[in-house]
Amino acid sequence: MVGIDEPLKLEKRTIVGKGLAGLRSGGLVPAVLHDHGQPSLHLVVSYPDLDKVYRAAGKHHPLQLVVGSRNFLALIKDVQVNPVKRSMQHVVFQAIKQDEAVEAEVPIRLDGDPPAERTGLIVLHQLDSVQVQALPKDLPDELVVDASRLVELHDKLIVEDLIVPAGVTIITEAEHPIATVAEPRSLAAEEAEAAEEAEVAEGEAAEGEAAVEGDESGTKTGKRADEEE
Repeated sequence: MVGIDEPLKLEKRTIVGKGLAGLRSGGLVPAVLHDHGQPSLHLVVSYPDLDKVYRAAGKHHPLQLVVGSRNFLALIKDVQVNPVKRSMQHVVFQAIKQDEAVEAEVPIRLDGDPPAERTGLIVLHQLDSVQVQALPKDLPDELVVDASRLVELHDKLIVEDLIVPAGVTIITEAEHPIATVAEPRSLAAEEAEAAEEAEVAEGEAAEGEAAVEGDESGTKTGKRADEEE
């Protein structure tokens, strides 16, 4: 089976539309290769080979593609997945050049264990990858952010906190949150319920005081009336 840095072999296809189901049942994945304004190539690739490469390369590792006698350097730009079977249905490759900067999707990794989790809080992961621009040789396999900064409730990490190597430009908005410290749902629900009960109790107490004041006022008025008679 092909490795991540070995050439991935594809073949041209003429089958489109309904005929693609037959290719998929035969263990092939329909593909398209876009090549710098040239006519797109309609291709097929072995499912096992593509699956292994995609798991390792994602959308950020340049791949060597072989189509007949032609060689291409390319990135995986899009993968359509069957929502029921969770299997790849179609893949789009983008041909790139070694000396031209490209845009790619790079995964994010939180480095270390967040201290907040040791105190019963939870860390909500809000962003798994970012868009970057770099020469193909400079594309990182991942971008790291320091999880030790997640200590207290509402602490957060944003894109600007990522450790970015030289030659790489982050395209994703700098203020976009990556991870945020929050309360467990059960604890948050308990606190909300306690707050609601406190408000109800406070309201009942206020109503009771008003009623007492009303009674006292009525009694005093009655006394004054008796006195006046």
